[in-house]
Order: sequence, then structure tokens, then C-alpha cells
Amino acid sequence: MNRLLTHLRHVDLAVPDFEKQLDFYSGVWGLTETASDHGISFLAAEGSPEQYVVRLRRAEEKRLDLVSYGAANPADVDTLAEQLLAEGVQLITRPGAVDTPGGGYGFRFFDCDGRTIEVSADVAARQHRRIETQESIPVRLSHVVLNSPDLDRTRLWYEQHLGFRLSDTLSSPHMGEVMHFMRISNQHHSMALAKGPHTSLHHVSFELRGLDEYMYGTGRVLRAGVRKIWGPGRHLAGNNTFSYFLDPHGNTVEYTTELENLDEDTWHPHVYDFSQPEVTDQWGTANPMSEIVAKESFNDVDRGVFVAPPV
Repeated sequence: MNRLLTHLRHVDLAVPDFEKQLDFYSGVWGLTETASDHGISFLAAEGSPEQYVVRLRRAEEKRLDLVSYGAANPADVDTLAEQLLAEGVQLITRPGAVDTPGGGYGFRFFDCDGRTIEVSADVAARQHRRIETQESIPVRLSHVVLNSPDLDRTRLWYEQHLGFRLSDTLSSPHMGEVMHFMRISNQHHSMALAKGPHTSLHHVSFELRGLDEYMYGTGRVLRAGVRKIWGPGRHLAGNNTFSYFLDPHGNTVEYTTELENLDEDTWHPHVYDFSQPEVTDQWGTANPMSEIVAKESFNDVDRGVFVAPPV
């Protein structure tokens, strides 16, 4: 199908301890609170024109509220909504005005795992700035990784309905395929799908200006006493750096930089054996990948997902 999505806009999280999470994301993690309203906070990355890259909502139970993508214009939003309806995808809202900072025109629907996905266009650009040398705060949202109990079904759904393309796959002799890296532009991935025991958020990744800023940021978060899961290192798939931490409620968040841009006309997906240490970390500087590290990113069961009644 024609690609109608342009980029990843924001990831919205429901959190039980709202104040603690807000302190984390607007403090040590380096985002800027730009708006708030009755237990909802909108957090922007200083280098990004997006109105916000993370939305926090006060709730009794943690969950992934939604993942939001951009489209080029309202006509593409309408086209996508019509296609999804024709293909039997359940819409939550029909295209219309978006009632969040920056406004715009969009709609929401469920993916095959029951997550809420939003697509919008004509959102006003936020006044942003160039991140300076040695300034160790996020430039923008890089990508999101989602856990799925049926990896290939979810990959096929995103390819068929939203125009994602496969960039690379991680596999192992013992576990088979465990992660698909998916793109909607020449960026190696704006989303990845991970094989997990249940539907949940795997991690949210934030781009820093460069290697120095990435290392300064990693060190700053470590000095603040935030628990590091894995890193610093450099992946083979995507060729990006990584440092993974846990936010106050156990969601995994990543600092990264230098994510690969592909020549889409000539690119052929690889299948990398992630049991080889140079695949998970080319540098060899990160703590070894292990079952304990992997299980941290399985996250809790997301009870907010929609489960369709049996037919």
C-alpha cells in the first residue's frame, strides 16, 4: 500500500505516581513540560518541532495510552481512515479536530494487539531550538518498541494497514525471530516489534545530538541514581548507540544517537543472530545481554489494551 505515515509524533503513558514520573521526565531525563491540565502533562523535546513527545496521565494502573504518528495532510488522514474501515479495522474516532496542544486533524484506531494508535496532520509546529554542543538532553523522539505475543501477525498488520516496511530482523538458533525493525521513512526504524509474553510497551527511545551528548547524558542519568538496564553500547541493526534505563514505574527508556538512514531503493533486510555479542553491541562496552536484561523490557501486562470479543 502507499505510505501515508510520515513520522512518529509522541508516546502517551498512564502512570500511577504522576508527580514522580513528571519529576523524572521533566528533570533528569531532560524533557520540558509545555502544558498541563488536571493530571495530564505534555512534555516536549527541546530540539523537536512536535508540540510534545511524551504525554503523562494520572491513572490507577500504568498502561500505554497510545502511540501517535504524523501524516502529510488532512487528505491523507481521510484516505487512511477510509482504507482502515474498508479493511475491517476498528476505529475509535472518525477523522476530526484534535483537542491537544497544537490542534490538528486526526483519528484513532486499534491495532491488531489492541493498542490505541493515532494519526494526525496539520498540528502546529512548536517553537524549538538547536541543541548545543555538550547539551545532554533529547533532541527528539527517536522510536518506540512494542511487545507482541504474535510477532509475525503484528508485523504483517503494520505492513498491510499502515505501510510499514521491514528493515532488519533479530533471530537466534534457540528462540527464532525475536524482533522486527520497521520503518515509514529512510530512518532505519521508527518502530520495532519485540517478541514478548504479552502485549506491552518494550521501550521508548530519545535521540541526542551526537556521541558526546549521548555519553554525557548517559553519565548524567547514572549519577542521578536512575537504574541502568543495559549499555552504553552500539547495536548492529540500525547502527545506533544505546543506554537503557527504567523510569520510576518500570517502563524502559533509551538514550540513542546516530540511527542509520537507509537507501530504501537498494536496502535488503538482514536477519541477525542476536546470540552473537557483536550483534547486540558492536563496541563490546555494554553489560552482556541476558534473560534478566531481556525480561526487564517485557514490562507489566498492559491491561488497557482492547480485546475484541470472540466472533
